[in-house]
Amino acid sequence: MARQELGRSFGWLWSAFAASTIGTAVGFGAFPLLAIQVLHVGPAAVSALAATGMAVGALLALPLGPWVEGRRKKPVMILADLVRSGTLLTVPAAYFAGCLTYAHLLVVSVISSTANIAFTAAGGAFLKQLVRPDRLLVANGRFESTSWTATAVGPPLGGAAISLLGPAVTLIANATGFLLSALGIGAIRQQEGRSERVGAERAGAERLRASDLVRGWKFIHDDPLLRPLFWNTVTVNALIMATEPLLAVLLLDDLGWPAWQYGLAFGLSCAGGFVGARAAPRLVARYGHRRTLITSGALRAVWPVGLFFVMPGYAGVVLVIAVELVLITCIGVFNPLLATERLQRVPAERVARVLVAWKVTGTGAIAALTALWGALAAVTDARIAIGVAGVLLLATPVLLPGRHRTRKPAGSGGTACARP
Repeated sequence: MARQELGRSFGWLWSAFAASTIGTAVGFGAFPLLAIQVLHVGPAAVSALAATGMAVGALLALPLGPWVEGRRKKPVMILADLVRSGTLLTVPAAYFAGCLTYAHLLVVSVISSTANIAFTAAGGAFLKQLVRPDRLLVANGRFESTSWTATAVGPPLGGAAISLLGPAVTLIANATGFLLSALGIGAIRQQEGRSERVGAERAGAERLRASDLVRGWKFIHDDPLLRPLFWNTVTVNALIMATEPLLAVLLLDDLGWPAWQYGLAFGLSCAGGFVGARAAPRLVARYGHRRTLITSGALRAVWPVGLFFVMPGYAGVVLVIAVELVLITCIGVFNPLLATERLQRVPAERVARVLVAWKVTGTGAIAALTALWGALAAVTDARIAIGVAGVLLLATPVLLPGRHRTRKPAGSGGTACARP
């Protein structure tokens, strides 16, 4: 169906995305599990593992926007996949050899984070050439529903594999997914247009200037709609992701959940992402794009505070599933609408810089808050830190744009679009 509606090239890209997403979902929580169960570190170190990788990766990724714009996107995507695959494979190799260290996990986290940002920038620009502008929401919804479907299936499988074979085996599946993604992208036969190749050659011949690094942020700041969406998204994602390693500590360590139960709870709740992504076009048709975007953006901030009340036993499992289900459903609606709104407003020549600016800021914010919340959990405990983040999230809807901000920025082109 995807090949008929969106073209054969998109079909290959979608297949590549599905392979890497399924692999990542199977490897869900592998790093925190290794840190907790193998290296026996505390909540501050678990949070620092995620924070350091993201922070250093974001710093290294700063020049990637101009660099990606100066090159053909397909080879950059393949290279990023191969780097991610090869780097991840070093972890199970070290684990089975009995020489895995915390420093090793940090290095792998940094390299993976940098490669992720490079792939995001190149992938967004490349997709613009594969999909017609009027099919953008369909393409974004398909990616989103695939992501959440994989995430629903992957963690339970990963949790079962960890229980049977140990915490490092799922990283092999993760690395395999990136390798299959590289093969799928390599199968795309549609070439970048002549204008893109000429622009890449010219940009690649120019020396990188400091001003090139800030043009993505300047474009976001100057756009009356992107600016509030940017700050809201950065803040909400950072507060949610900062509590992810602490939730692993709370459930796996403090409450003694087995790995399979942890994976099953999050896997089942991710079905909400599929439902939300599939519902997004229908909601837009009934209520309008902007109203649906803002409403789903506000609702996604309401639910995480409920995780503070998780308790032992099956009642705690049900509570986690319920909170995550409604949260992820709202995210499943919001994400494809955000991607569509954002990239319709970005001209083709600025896509990579805007995506890198957005990704670097978001990654840096997640890293900073993850480290801060790890310190908070060390002083108090994981439950209190999760509760504080939930309360702060309740205030984030004020950062969303007002419904009157509908003007497109001059020169945006209006039809340029891609998925991040």
